[in-house]
Amino acid sequence: MTSAARRDPIRAAVPRQAVRTISERAPEAELVAVEDHDDLRDIDFLVPIPRHQGEIADMLDQLERLAVLQTLSAGVDRLEDVVPEHVTLCSARGARDEPVSEWVLGALLGVTTHLLRRAPATSWQTGMHLADLSESTVLIVGMGSIGELVARRLQALGTEVVGVVSRARDGLHGVDELDALLPGADAVVLLTPLTPATRGLIGAPQLAAMHDGAVIVNAARGPVLDTDALVAETETARLCAVLDVTDPEPLPDGHPLWHAPGVLSITPHIGGDSPRGHRKAIELAGDQLARFCAGEPLVNVVHQGAERVR
Repeated sequence: MTSAARRDPIRAAVPRQAVRTISERAPEAELVAVEDHDDLRDIDFLVPIPRHQGEIADMLDQLERLAVLQTLSAGVDRLEDVVPEHVTLCSARGARDEPVSEWVLGALLGVTTHLLRRAPATSWQTGMHLADLSESTVLIVGMGSIGELVARRLQALGTEVVGVVSRARDGLHGVDELDALLPGADAVVLLTPLTPATRGLIGAPQLAAMHDGAVIVNAARGPVLDTDALVAETETARLCAVLDVTDPEPLPDGHPLWHAPGVLSITPHIGGDSPRGHRKAIELAGDQLARFCAGEPLVNVVHQGAERVR
């Protein structure tokens, strides 16, 4: 559906913190705070609160008027499989690239400098040696805009970067080559979207192929990495891990990952949650709403809804 087909104003529900910014960028629309709007059936354009995407997914089939679902996150795996045919689903791809890439870089430097391993220390220890990130090989699984930014920042340090995508192209390896590449990687960074093809992509055979002392960094989605297999490898500290996402999520208190010696840090899915990341995602949503009001094509379209005239 294009807004040009409508005679009544476009109604949009957005997070309360985003109302001012989005209204400034799309003054033609009528905005309400999604937290204060109990019935979303009169909404054309919806920007869900990132942590509440599951709740929105459960009610999508009731929102017959909804035309556009614009997320504030790059990942849309909770919504992609349940979005109705008439709804266009758009992501915030690109808005949070910088903070996620900085989180990944911090994770890798935290390992090579021992800053993560020594964070809980309460006594002096001698005989430790730094590793050189500049002389490491980092395998990045998922070379979208975030993966490309991580690669550029690592290459600036002199790190050898090997990129893996679904199909080989332009110097990047296909996922069918992954098992052969793993033994040569000092670190494996997961940045791939969660899809049926990537669920469980890194399981026991893949972790076993990594050399002793290698590190796995997950900034993608928890189910990309098999939890039981990760526990088995990190309980012995044969492998190290730095995680921003887990499966299950949130990770329950007492879960083995909290205590595995090889798990150096677990952050609560905050990799893209910087002030700048939030601001850019909200600005993108405002620009998308302005495009929709003007009947212009949207960007970052994951699922194109069927056009309807009301």
